[in-house]
Amino acid sequence: MTTHQHSFPAATILGYPRIGPNRELKRAIEAHWAGKLDADGLDRASEALQDATIDRLTGLGLGAADSSIPADFALYDQVLDTTAALGALPTRFADLAESDGSLDTDGYFTLARGDAERPPLEMTKWFDTNYHYLVPEIGPDTTFAPLAHRLTSLVARQSRRGNTLRPVLVGPVTYLLLAKAEDGAPEGFDPLSRLDDAVAAYEGIIDALGDAGAEWVQLDEPALVTDRGGELAVAGGVVEGAYRALAAATRAGSGPALFVTTGYGTAGNRRAPGEALALLASAGVQAVHADLVAGDALADAGVDAFRAANGGAATLVAGVVNGHNIWRNDLAASLSTLDKLAAGGGKVSVATSTSLFHVPHQVDIETNLPGHLRDWLAFADEKTTEVLTLARGLATGPDAIADEVGAATAALAARATGEGVRKEAIRRRTGSLTAADFTRPDGAVRAAAQQERLGLPVLPTTTIGSFPQTGDVRKARSGQRNGAITDAAYEGFLREEIARVVRLQEDLGLDVLVHGEPERNDMVQYFAENFDGFETTEHGWVQSYGSRCTRPSILWGDVSRPGAFTVPWTAYAQSLTPRPLKGMLTGPVTILAWSFVREDQPLSETANQVALALRDEIADLETAGTAIIQVDEPALRELLPLRAEDQEAYLDWSVNSFRLATSGVRTDTQIHTHLCYSEFGEVIRAIDGLNADVTSIEAARSRLEVVGDLAGYGYERGIGPGVYDIHSPRVPSTAEVTDLIRTALTAVPARHLWINPDCGLKTRGYQETTAALRNLVDATAAVRAELDATVGTGDLAAQDHTA
Repeated sequence: MTTHQHSFPAATILGYPRIGPNRELKRAIEAHWAGKLDADGLDRASEALQDATIDRLTGLGLGAADSSIPADFALYDQVLDTTAALGALPTRFADLAESDGSLDTDGYFTLARGDAERPPLEMTKWFDTNYHYLVPEIGPDTTFAPLAHRLTSLVARQSRRGNTLRPVLVGPVTYLLLAKAEDGAPEGFDPLSRLDDAVAAYEGIIDALGDAGAEWVQLDEPALVTDRGGELAVAGGVVEGAYRALAAATRAGSGPALFVTTGYGTAGNRRAPGEALALLASAGVQAVHADLVAGDALADAGVDAFRAANGGAATLVAGVVNGHNIWRNDLAASLSTLDKLAAGGGKVSVATSTSLFHVPHQVDIETNLPGHLRDWLAFADEKTTEVLTLARGLATGPDAIADEVGAATAALAARATGEGVRKEAIRRRTGSLTAADFTRPDGAVRAAAQQERLGLPVLPTTTIGSFPQTGDVRKARSGQRNGAITDAAYEGFLREEIARVVRLQEDLGLDVLVHGEPERNDMVQYFAENFDGFETTEHGWVQSYGSRCTRPSILWGDVSRPGAFTVPWTAYAQSLTPRPLKGMLTGPVTILAWSFVREDQPLSETANQVALALRDEIADLETAGTAIIQVDEPALRELLPLRAEDQEAYLDWSVNSFRLATSGVRTDTQIHTHLCYSEFGEVIRAIDGLNADVTSIEAARSRLEVVGDLAGYGYERGIGPGVYDIHSPRVPSTAEVTDLIRTALTAVPARHLWINPDCGLKTRGYQETTAALRNLVDATAAVRAELDATVGTGDLAAQDHTA
């Protein structure tokens, strides 16, 4: 075991994009899943990307003596990596463990994707981001052991290459606060009750990492910025005890030092920022991070408390560079903050507010962005440079970085006055809104009018919107973009694809159809390309979950809609079938959540601008005869503030933006929405407040837990809890779907229940999609027959019964 001096470097980032600038890891993983690359080949591809990333960061200057490179690589998800490193397998996956309890590559992916016999781990959003993590399942008998072989191997291999990395794990408190009780655990079981056992495994992991050459270990504890985690932190006991145990070896002068990060808000109790950080320092943690972008600035008393802790030996790592958005840093303001923190003595280091895996790799590979916009941006590489620049300014004085500060200040000034940033006509429109613009007639009145117009059966079947984006679809889109095929040929291809999807849905027997969205590359980017105030990137890929990547658009100016763009495709598809077909739009909150959004005005103002652009599109869909319009809000829960005291204001403006978009329609036009991967119990009131006629919700992985929340709330409109998990390649059987529908009917009246998948089918293949939807339709028919036998003949859709 190596003995270290525990001097934290002056500059670091908390993490870096791991998918690769050209999505190298995505391609390797998917080749492995397809059987085209074995596990050894996947390891080689992963190691090559790791080497390239470390070389890139070293080239930027992060590998210098007074900076530090994090080792935060993950094949699928950092929480899943921690589950594997702890050997904390749910009982249903216990047979996947090797003799020492570890997982091989295929076992690791089985937890993420499931197999024919068992569903995968549940997936939900990482704090207030669009990243999805795999939820640990912990019970009284879950085993914990130090099994971080992949991480120790990485550290040792890079040590042989001459690089000293800082390995990264999700911290034990956050890991257990994010976990759910395993099925079969006693009622009321709290995963946090296993903290001592988990900490013992972490101690073994830290020892092994020290043996591999690590001088520092980073433990990410963002749960300390939530209400429960924050109270645990300032109350002492649980958090302090865990970190006293983990820091014990370090206090004795051996083993790697501990760096604990917080992010996405203020750690501990907001009324006294700094208390939680001081408590960690008192426990013996040598470096503690504070998010000074999303979190409150540290009060003087908090800084003093931190300095007093642990004899002032701990380093305060100031997260002043935004890891969660792409705007250029105000270097002058950040340097002022750093100078203030350092003024009273004590070590201060510079860092990002969060990991940089939330942003793309490099601005300089974007060739199609307007030049003025490029000057306003900073992606992961540029943010790394900003951290290093600020560290240099803090160490040697502002004159050393005067040129960089001047350039940043000039870019910020140009952005504030740029053409299109403010449009007075748009601002007059949002300023003239009244209560009537957010209101529709009573829900029961609407339901009767819509049933008369649509004539739907009981338990109507539908899908969420998109159908598989095949290689032919992607090839045609690329060909149209690069000029290989003409616009006319591309339009003809899309019409053929839409006609094929409509025929397939009719053959399957679905009740409400969609056009399949072959013309859309992404459910947000497509709208960004058709709204003013946005730009899109070529290479700005960001990991969403596993191998899934998105390219968030850049919302930089006031938003409006130049003209209708979804109407032609929806109208054409409807002309092919007598069955009702949904017009498909993405909601204002989701467009904001899945874009990089301007920060120079309240989100509520930006949301209303987007809502009015959508309202115009909805009006044109209605004029074209569209009877059902779906406005998806899968990210409604995502932007929910982590502190309860901030949530009501957010829910008010987010719900109102949806209502502004959708409240101009006729009474007999049916408005649908879709929500996915959220803790819905927390936002049931907001879901009701959306005032949609039908809401579809991700629910299959959680075995329809949400229906209990709905029943308890007394939800009174259409609801479609998903019965087919599209995020896994497995096809649910007819019997499985039948059981889920029966479960839903224990809480939802049949007249309100819709049957649908969890989400859009874009990422699935046609073979599995067709099989799953056929089972979904067959299961629905079976349950309809059961209901008919129970209540007798008649209009089942009007019956207020449950099974």
